[in-house]
Amino acid sequence: MKIASLFEEKTVFSFEVFPPKKTSPVETIYQTLEELQDLHPDFISVTLGAGGSGNGDHTIAIAKRLQEQYGITSMSHLPCIHCTREKIDHLLQQFAENGIENVLALRGDRIPELQPAEDFQHANELVAYIRQKNPNLDIAGACYPECHTESPSLEDDIANLKKKVDAGATHLISQLFFDNDAFFHFQAEARKAGITVPIEAGIMPVTNSRQITRMVSMCGASLPRKFTRIIQKYEDNPTALQDAGIAYAIAQIIELLAAGVDGIHLYTMNNPYVARKISHAVSGVLRATKR
Repeated sequence: MKIASLFEEKTVFSFEVFPPKKTSPVETIYQTLEELQDLHPDFISVTLGAGGSGNGDHTIAIAKRLQEQYGITSMSHLPCIHCTREKIDHLLQQFAENGIENVLALRGDRIPELQPAEDFQHANELVAYIRQKNPNLDIAGACYPECHTESPSLEDDIANLKKKVDAGATHLISQLFFDNDAFFHFQAEARKAGITVPIEAGIMPVTNSRQITRMVSMCGASLPRKFTRIIQKYEDNPTALQDAGIAYAIAQIIELLAAGVDGIHLYTMNNPYVARKISHAVSGVLRATKR
């Protein structure tokens, strides 16, 4: 199933998972997938290392299993910064051979010890290349509600996002954020710029204090005062912090749904317990939300 078509029917609710480390067997994630299956997400995306290698075989195996074993539409991530055209061609061929119809086209994070390949400098170039090589693939793109950390301004970032959409991205998934107002502002500016494709809001429940510094440094997400109060109050109590982080994510999602967001993409961190708590809490609101 092409994921883009789902947005025509409903408010989409999806998950992200990541493969086991390349030194671990792929089977170590199967129990997680089985538990997530019971939550009936509209699709599950599977990450792939920025080098296009490492656990890439795991990514494809998981995406294939999601569809064939669990009946869940899957999406494979496809970062390009360290990939040659030949490597991308190889991965696209593997996707086709394994029935993967949906990809998330990304520039990807720079790996310090690896020299970037010169074939793709930006995600819009990858989108255009995939659209040319395989017009039947459904291509999603990433977006950054609070501006990409390497972009000089949100206006410039949205202009680049428009290039990605014009190149053939059919829907967008946002990077995580903790301030819904930042997302609403970004969404309004994207629409003003002529970006009309669906935009899924990416939500990551913070369940331990170690996540905060890493996530903020990676994606530049701001921390609202009400969020930092939670962290400061419960950072030394792991159980309380997990409960509070789940509650914060639920409140974010309910407000987003009430505002008519196109979809919610939950960064599960391979934690079925957290995904279950959030899914059950928002299920009634999700069902009541009409497109």
